[in-house]
Amino acid sequence: MIGTLVVTSVLGKHDTVTLAAFAVVTAVLNPASAAVQGALRGLGPFVAPYRDDPGAAVPIVRDARWLSMAAGTVGALALLCVPLLASLTGVPGEVVREIGPLPYFLAVYLLVFASTGGATTILVALGRSGNVLWPTLAFGTGLGGLTALLVPSLGITGVGIAWAVSGIVSAVVAAITLRRALGRPIGQGKPRIREIVGLAKVSIPLAGTVLIKFGVLGVVTFAASTTSTRDTAAHAVLTTFTGLIMMASLSVAQASVPEVARALDTAGARRANRTAALLAITGTLVVAVLLLGFGEQALVLFSDDPAVRERVLGLLPLMLLASMLDAAQAVQGHGLTALKRSASSLVYFAIGYGLLVLAAVPVARTWGITGLWAAMAVANGLLVVLQGTGFHRHSAKVSTVRAEPAA
Repeated sequence: MIGTLVVTSVLGKHDTVTLAAFAVVTAVLNPASAAVQGALRGLGPFVAPYRDDPGAAVPIVRDARWLSMAAGTVGALALLCVPLLASLTGVPGEVVREIGPLPYFLAVYLLVFASTGGATTILVALGRSGNVLWPTLAFGTGLGGLTALLVPSLGITGVGIAWAVSGIVSAVVAAITLRRALGRPIGQGKPRIREIVGLAKVSIPLAGTVLIKFGVLGVVTFAASTTSTRDTAAHAVLTTFTGLIMMASLSVAQASVPEVARALDTAGARRANRTAALLAITGTLVVAVLLLGFGEQALVLFSDDPAVRERVLGLLPLMLLASMLDAAQAVQGHGLTALKRSASSLVYFAIGYGLLVLAAVPVARTWGITGLWAAMAVANGLLVVLQGTGFHRHSAKVSTVRAEPAA
């Protein structure tokens, strides 16, 4: 998150059009990388039972690579289509021209990320959450440092180089860390079709869930980009702040997956879920209070354009509401993943975000980005109800869930 904040800050101070172009590209990068990450997070409930015997999870790790590389290839191809997609959706020509070679560098990054085979998810599922720090630290420091160094001379191309190089370094660190945690080489055996299908039944719906979410948020960004260049830049800053706020809730939600997955009864599963929800909301509130208190001073770091800063500051409370509701539903969704019921979460997202994607363009034309953020708050509130109800229903059959194959 710090690396992403540095990128947004450097681009915002470099040029408003450059920041707008970056927002357009990340509207595709976010759903693409989230889909790969979602597929990899589906590993959690399969790896968690091997906490006391990590080496026994190696065959599962090998199976997961086949899924992740397939998802990464599709995402990389989507990134290469960004300039064409931007032109077709009415993004201003100056913004489209500014994109340059950035999609190619990010496509390389995504393929490298997919090749890690879900290292961070596996480490969390095995109770080695502390080890997750090292690959993410390598990526964040590399991304932030190289962006600050390269953007002044290379513009948005510098961001692409920084992203690709940092991704490669992070992948190497992740591979080394995972090898040590498992205690044996991973290698790559022949695909085990039956086992891969079992993983896919949980991973693919989960990937579909995050793809729907970030795909729709990408549509929202494209809708925002049809209003004005300054509003597009403001939307980019608000989206960056949202990622910062969601950091606490997503971290807690992911860490709760093995706890819910190892629960032996309904009470245990619900207790782990309640604890995660409480921690996630508390962390989100802390970050929200800090943003409200220091928002005006923080905005100076992200844009030299007074109009952009004024727009962001006015929309900050609405963005915080949308993020709070998003944090609450995220914990319930990860709880469903732990129960191997990610297909239910997929249905809920199709309902909540399906309504949002239908409303995005008409809302942007009528009420601008203010209406878009209000629409996102409503969609997230609906998901809180749907995901929470779904977890309560499926956790009532937790012992049956443990005995059945993934569904």
